[in-house]
Amino acid sequence: MDKIDRKILALLQKDATMPVAEIGRKVGLSTTPCWRRIQKMEEDGIIRGRVAVLDPKKVNAGVTVFVSVRTNEHNDTWMRKFSAVVEDFAEVVEFYRMSGEVDYLLRVVVPDIAAYDAFYKKLISKIALTDVSSSFAMGQIKYTTALPLEFAIVSDEDK
Repeated sequence: MDKIDRKILALLQKDATMPVAEIGRKVGLSTTPCWRRIQKMEEDGIIRGRVAVLDPKKVNAGVTVFVSVRTNEHNDTWMRKFSAVVEDFAEVVEFYRMSGEVDYLLRVVVPDIAAYDAFYKKLISKIALTDVSSSFAMGQIKYTTALPLEFAIVSDEDK
């Protein structure tokens, strides 16, 4: 990866629908070399996909709940089962294994508290959890899907 790749990635993170010719123009490449770089980054798994970012309120998923889960089960079998259970819930949009006092953290999006309650009841019916704590987001202050690119490793010849 070089500085041009980072510029391409920055542009794609802002607007993945931007035409390759325009991306190339903005980074100083013609269309074909720019497209080849994008394809290579897709093949290398740097670009995992291209998606549409939706407005949660307009698709009736405007309530965000952070769910902290603690368990007494700390083995691979239980973790795999829990992961499979969580994977089946469309409401769970992010799922992390944590360090510290909380074992797992989920970000859940639902239309309202009643929908969250239904989600919670389904979740605890499918797997035993030691402790579940829910925190409702009162407002979103910052949200982005763009990753910082200043940490990306740049090839030696481009430093």
